[in-house]
Amino acid sequence: MDETNRQRLRITQHQLEMINALLLDPETRVINDFLAVVEKYGSVEEINRKAEEARRLPNLLARLKDIRSPYLDDLYWLMEQRDRGAFVSIAEYRRMVLGDRAEQMQFDDRLAVVLEISALQYFPWLISEACQAIERRELMPGRYIRVRKMKEQERDNGDILAVAAATQIIGASYVETLDTRGTDGANIHLGGPETITGYFGGVGQPNDYALKWLDEYLYYYTTYGIRQVLNVNSGTVLLGYLLHKIGVDNEFKISVFMGNDNPYAALWTLIGARLFARDDGSVPLIGFNWSNSVNNPTIELTTQVRKKLGFEDLVRFEHHITETWKSIVRQPYLRRDELVELASRVPNIAAKHEGGDPDIEQTRAHPSDILDYFREKAEIEASGDMAFLECNYLDKHDALNRTARALTEHGLTFVAARHLHEHAV
Repeated sequence: MDETNRQRLRITQHQLEMINALLLDPETRVINDFLAVVEKYGSVEEINRKAEEARRLPNLLARLKDIRSPYLDDLYWLMEQRDRGAFVSIAEYRRMVLGDRAEQMQFDDRLAVVLEISALQYFPWLISEACQAIERRELMPGRYIRVRKMKEQERDNGDILAVAAATQIIGASYVETLDTRGTDGANIHLGGPETITGYFGGVGQPNDYALKWLDEYLYYYTTYGIRQVLNVNSGTVLLGYLLHKIGVDNEFKISVFMGNDNPYAALWTLIGARLFARDDGSVPLIGFNWSNSVNNPTIELTTQVRKKLGFEDLVRFEHHITETWKSIVRQPYLRRDELVELASRVPNIAAKHEGGDPDIEQTRAHPSDILDYFREKAEIEASGDMAFLECNYLDKHDALNRTARALTEHGLTFVAARHLHEHAV
């Protein structure tokens, strides 16, 4: 291999100085506009303080009480079930799956796969899921993705507060999807979700929408303490890096819709993260959702890059195991066997369940459909479809538990809701 060509790839100090000069120049409009949005919310210290206060569980519960939310009693019930150890423990679960073999097997938690479900559109679904998990001795996810409109959540009896509280109670992480995501009229040449294929010609936040995304993020960060959001555009990824660089404790995950489908796309994203990391090495990029077309060799190649850049423990690779039956991929789509193979070698990955298993989905009168994410709650209820959509969600829960079983049968580990399942029996 020609080492001369390799050496030609070196980034010189002069080139780095040019980037710094651009960022620090008081005349650089793109940076000035970014800083102006941030300063609307106060100093960095004030912004983080507001978010921390808004995020505290007692404050979330108090706000739900103030608005007389019907979800408050459900949260108290959830805490009661957690505290009495109503959910299956990891040890009990392994004995259920493996029998006597569970006592002899060694599990390596360094390779634990995060059990992820998408999308938790409505808080009551989480309670239905919890009831089923207790009754059937199933696992609750360690990570939730939400794609419901933010403003609708705010108006719905404190749904946005209830999910924030519930995930703290059960010990899971969650991600919200901001309304400035491309399907909000940002691209004036496209309609609604019925023209979703057109978004690949301009998905995300065109023109001034990147700054609107930043503004929206800071509103929900300071008002509700929401730290993690979905990111679908290279411009807003950069804004996320810059926001963290100046001291705001924001986090984001890159969406499957960003289309990272090869090692070089990932290399570019991870180089950007390293370039704008804080002095302590931290970055806001906590999740990296691969394209549905990605294969195991691509993930393994990029694992080497992730490790060399110091991100193995910081940046989780999130991979779709199932997808909605309609409107997103060719079916049947099921990547569980590939995950089992990958999970024995690659650390810090998540198994994302966006649909039920194909054998279940094809039997449903209303199989899961990605376009359902864009529907208004009032329209869903008026059409009588809410029960169908909750069934779709519980099918995803079933798929997630099938994945947990497959991992366990192969001596592999997973991350479920920590406060519910990591207790002794």
